[in-house]
Amino acid sequence: MQSKGLLDELDQRGIIDQVTNRKALDELLAKPGASIYVGFDPTADSLHIGHMLPAMVLARFQRAGHRPIVLVGGATGMIGDPSFRGEERQLLSLEEIRENAIAVGKQLARLVSFEGSNGALMVNNADWTAPITHLEWLRDVGKHFTVNYMIAKESVRRRLEDRDQGISYTEFSYMLLQAHDFLHLYDHHGCAIQAGGSDQWGNITAGIELIRKARGGEAFGITFPLLTTSSGEKFGKTAGNAVWLDPARTSPYQFYQYWIRTDDRDVERLLKLFTFLDVVEIDAIMAAHTQSPESRGAQKKLAEEMTRVVHGKDSLESAIHASEALFRGQAIGLTAQELDEVFGDVPSFSIRGSEFEPNGLKAVDLLVRAGAVKSKGEATRLIAGGGFYFESQRVGPNDIIRPREPSQTAFVMRVGKKSYYLMRLTN
Repeated sequence: MQSKGLLDELDQRGIIDQVTNRKALDELLAKPGASIYVGFDPTADSLHIGHMLPAMVLARFQRAGHRPIVLVGGATGMIGDPSFRGEERQLLSLEEIRENAIAVGKQLARLVSFEGSNGALMVNNADWTAPITHLEWLRDVGKHFTVNYMIAKESVRRRLEDRDQGISYTEFSYMLLQAHDFLHLYDHHGCAIQAGGSDQWGNITAGIELIRKARGGEAFGITFPLLTTSSGEKFGKTAGNAVWLDPARTSPYQFYQYWIRTDDRDVERLLKLFTFLDVVEIDAIMAAHTQSPESRGAQKKLAEEMTRVVHGKDSLESAIHASEALFRGQAIGLTAQELDEVFGDVPSFSIRGSEFEPNGLKAVDLLVRAGAVKSKGEATRLIAGGGFYFESQRVGPNDIIRPREPSQTAFVMRVGKKSYYLMRLTN
């Protein structure tokens, strides 16, 4: 990617929502060496995939020869951004913020490189914010903003119009904290570009205004769209829970499956937003997908690219292996960890291996033991209708179940089209 056409490339991918003074910014980006920053408030000990777009924007700028600055909001995280929120965030302790900042920093290191001539910088705004006294703050920052300017911002105005909730002085000050961050990075690291989600537009332009008033300098802002799925759901959620980058919160298998389940209406857009694949290659992937959508080729490519970037090659291979096992309806060959990842949310039951000796178990008895049916009569009707599979094999009315592999200790049962049960053998 050539830096001269970087904004055009981002536009083509649907990444840019708004940009300030585009002509001048294009000129700045025409040669390598510019710096751009994005802030991440450490409100949890892990990022989720809602943070992927800003992280990928930093990575794209770095690949174009520019330097990304990752700002971990140790100070702003204590306040909480009020932008387009209905209520104030719960405040975190200093220790919680410090621990979260360390974890977030490690995750971002998988997405941007901290090596080389344009290696990324990681900074914590608590380092320059905490030492400032309140009087110094009012003199050096507060004097540059009128209350009229601040309450005109849409994110603030919405909260002011809510008579029941309103906005605290603490959150009202957030805009100035973020503006001061921009000024500090402009002064100490020559950073003249800030990027963030579209809800950050007011905070970003406040920083641009502070740099103009306090230093007579020019700075720039870029925002990208806040994402929702075509069905109107918030992007990055599954079954009501966030999809985290921390493998202890969201396993690589679950992470991979999230992308596999992408709606056909969203997959092209997400390939452009979240992968480094060339647009021409994405067009070819989508053309093949249109010819054979049931193969979910575009979703598989998206899942592979995202899992490799976030969790690495080995975790990707493990996720693919586990996914293929689930597709086959067989647990054979899965490690204990993979079993837990794939079947952690499905009902499981244990049965002694000796109960299959010497002649195996009747299928109706096994269904009752699993809790899949309430009676043997219901089990008989289910089997007669072809609705019971053991290790991917359809079970007939008179079939006897017995393990085929002596060393296998876990087996997959499917009842109906989508209900799975995991049977574990014990001694």
